[in-house]
Amino acid sequence: MNPIAATILKSFTESFISQPTLYFSPGRINLIGEHVDYNDGFVMPAAINKGVYYAIGENESNEIHFYSMDFDEWLSVGTGEVKKMSGWRNYALSVVNEFLLLGCKIKGFNCVFAGDIPRGSGMSSSAAVEGGLAFALNEMLNVGLNRVQLALLCQRAEHNFPNVNCGIMDQFANMMGKKDKVLLLDCRSMEHQYFPLHMEGYKIVLLNSKVHHTLASGEYNIRRQRCEEGLGIIKSKLNIQSFRDITRVEDLQVYKTNMPGKVYNCCLYVIEEIARAKKASELLQQENLIEFGKLMYATHEGLSKLYEVSCEELDFLVELASQNSNVIGSRLMGGGFGGCTINIIANDGIEHFIEETSKAYQQRFDIIPEAYIVETADGTNEVSITP
Repeated sequence: MNPIAATILKSFTESFISQPTLYFSPGRINLIGEHVDYNDGFVMPAAINKGVYYAIGENESNEIHFYSMDFDEWLSVGTGEVKKMSGWRNYALSVVNEFLLLGCKIKGFNCVFAGDIPRGSGMSSSAAVEGGLAFALNEMLNVGLNRVQLALLCQRAEHNFPNVNCGIMDQFANMMGKKDKVLLLDCRSMEHQYFPLHMEGYKIVLLNSKVHHTLASGEYNIRRQRCEEGLGIIKSKLNIQSFRDITRVEDLQVYKTNMPGKVYNCCLYVIEEIARAKKASELLQQENLIEFGKLMYATHEGLSKLYEVSCEELDFLVELASQNSNVIGSRLMGGGFGGCTINIIANDGIEHFIEETSKAYQQRFDIIPEAYIVETADGTNEVSITP
């Protein structure tokens, strides 16, 4: 059994009398299609083998007891006293609140959870926290939601108490991921298909910059507002519904003088990134990782220069990757302003790349980055407690 799973089970049995059920809720990577899930675009995420473990059991009372082992913090609330709080509590309680909004009668339960996703890394720890609890409550209360409905519930939960106006990608990957597969998700229709991820000779390596600039959450909402402003200007002139209806950059350039510069740049990035995501699915079907990697570099350039969600540390890591012949693709992953870069690296060059990059990064920023070799995984699921 996973060491984290064993630890939370031990904590649960020491703290409570009830018998728990164990769940694993994965984090995610996104190969391409960044910051377009809330712009009706296409994204290519996958669930990974890092995530959050939950031990949950009913307690035959009207009390909900949470213990976050990662923060070493307890929370107890009555089933009729669920409200907005702060920090991790907001994510957990907002999920409970979404079930209440569906008209579900919440039973008292005990919950211990912990994970191995570094906070602020861009692997979407928030969706993992939401997904594990939602999946467990759906089963415990016999609500009968399917996985897509659960992903949408978790998205609403993140919008509500935490007030993060996120797209659907993180929660969808958390629920719908499959081992050895990536998803191509149409964020407008929820249509999706799976592609085998053939990585012969290569691995996916995440480099955690160990920085998380505090402006990230507010700037995220600003980027969304810029996109909405730009789309509104275009829709007033053209009969379109979303950015994906603009197939040529030239069609956007006509409206450049009607938009503030930063609004135009955001719109340009989104249109180009939607095109890259569609091209990437073709390249994966052709098993052309080399060209796929070039698209990753192009995405980073757009995120850094047009969308302006990168930072000096991330740009430094991607620049180092671009100078290493063993790295075929690299870019920032997630919301930006810190977190991880995602890199596709030849197996023989991984150790040397991590060593040399870590040394250079430490010399430049006095920070030792963390490296993770990640594998794809199944979406949120129950884990057997018996050996």
